[in-house]
Amino acid sequence: MGMRLFPIAFVLALAACAPEAADKAESGNAAAPVSQPPPAAPAEPARAPATETALTADGWGPLRIGMSRAEIEAALGGDADPAAVGGPDPEACDQFRPARAPQGMLVMVEDGKLARISLVRDADIATDRGISLGDDAARVRAAYGDAIGATPHAYLHPEGGYLTVWARGGGGEDVRDPAARGIRYEIGEDDRVTAIHAGGPAIQHVEGCL
Repeated sequence: MGMRLFPIAFVLALAACAPEAADKAESGNAAAPVSQPPPAAPAEPARAPATETALTADGWGPLRIGMSRAEIEAALGGDADPAAVGGPDPEACDQFRPARAPQGMLVMVEDGKLARISLVRDADIATDRGISLGDDAARVRAAYGDAIGATPHAYLHPEGGYLTVWARGGGGEDVRDPAARGIRYEIGEDDRVTAIHAGGPAIQHVEGCL
């Protein structure tokens, strides 16, 4: 009798487990959820223009109009060519390229203070309006509109000229306010920018410190 009860109990246990097994099998056959690709990383916000590398009426990078010669040298090094003559009276006015300054960048120091930053020859720096050496005069005029003033070139008239815009304190053809700040574009005979000067009234000098 006991020998026959064991298989019956075993069968009953299997029957009891069958619905659970069926449920598991049914759930296993259910369509698996479609995997979704991970959400895309948020787009990097647009970067602001690198104004620290653009020439403005107030300076460029670590240079600020009005800073001392010692501060200039601490930022970009001393005169890269100390044997060159930067002006008829270097104590009053000197123009030179600091040793660590970009190619084609000159600084002018008047009475011990940074008065002007110039881009000449092979400089590839642009102003804060995106103007660089070699751009045509029409682009300069378009960038500033009515704010820009045109004057004849000291040596190339009538072909060349100067296009000057004062950020503040300027006006007229002989600005002397030490607080004035502006940018002057020299235009060559081919109607293109040949030099750029930024800073105070010293941007009006036509030949170095003169």
